[in-house]
Amino acid sequence: MSTEAQIVPSGLKQPYHLVTPSIWPLIGALGGGVTMFGIILAAHFGDFIVLGIGLLIVLATMFGWWRDVIRESRTPGLHSMVVRVGLRYGMMLFITSEVMFFVAFFWAFFYYGLFPSNISGLLHPSWPPPGVMTPYTFGIPLLNTMILLLSGTTVTWAHHALIEGDRKGLLTGLALTVLLGASFTGFQAYEYMHAPFHFSGGGIYPAVFFLATGFHGFHVIVGTLFLLVCWFRAKAGQFTPERHFGFEAAAWYWHFVDVVWLFLFVCVYWWGHGVYAAG
Repeated sequence: MSTEAQIVPSGLKQPYHLVTPSIWPLIGALGGGVTMFGIILAAHFGDFIVLGIGLLIVLATMFGWWRDVIRESRTPGLHSMVVRVGLRYGMMLFITSEVMFFVAFFWAFFYYGLFPSNISGLLHPSWPPPGVMTPYTFGIPLLNTMILLLSGTTVTWAHHALIEGDRKGLLTGLALTVLLGASFTGFQAYEYMHAPFHFSGGGIYPAVFFLATGFHGFHVIVGTLFLLVCWFRAKAGQFTPERHFGFEAAAWYWHFVDVVWLFLFVCVYWWGHGVYAAG
């Protein structure tokens, strides 16, 4: 046995980590399917029970799966240098797939925004369609833009504090980022409750608007939970300046959320606005 193999407590004789069988991918797929079905029921019939069940399954999956991954990362010898490089590539590919996810929403928005004649049943095609009042661009949408930009600053501050060994700065930066993410969600919920249109029966504009901004809002919630987990891990001393990929992955995801919102603000709220609703 080589010297390198002897110093690996897990007994692995190669630098790769073979993941143990897990039930979480199956449960996560089930939760995603139930959630999507619940969204359809809520949109068409106002029934939120199935949606709530789906979200609970998704949250349980997130908790259980993250718990197992954290345990793996703390087991000596499992997350070798080769494994950590693979994790970084995996996170980058995951974010790339998320980008393509939002490209579909932007494609739909510009398809009708640039060519409103594609909307059937309109005598005088325009975008937004005639009679649709849109939210005021420089109200809550601008405030949420400032909130997310500030949160990108605080999470970067936390990252630099971690690298410099500043535990207090790390915890403070992460806590501020979580609070800013929760604030964004609260303001967006307020905007939805006072929106001048509704998802069901409102036509193509509300459908595209709520899908694009709503799925982004869901990503903000996921990112906030991701960072909250990192805060508890940082408080427990599980991150070091040399090894903290869990935090890096959360920061990458949060910056992705920031950038997507900037595109949403410019394209949907500013470029695609129509007649502003009163107030």
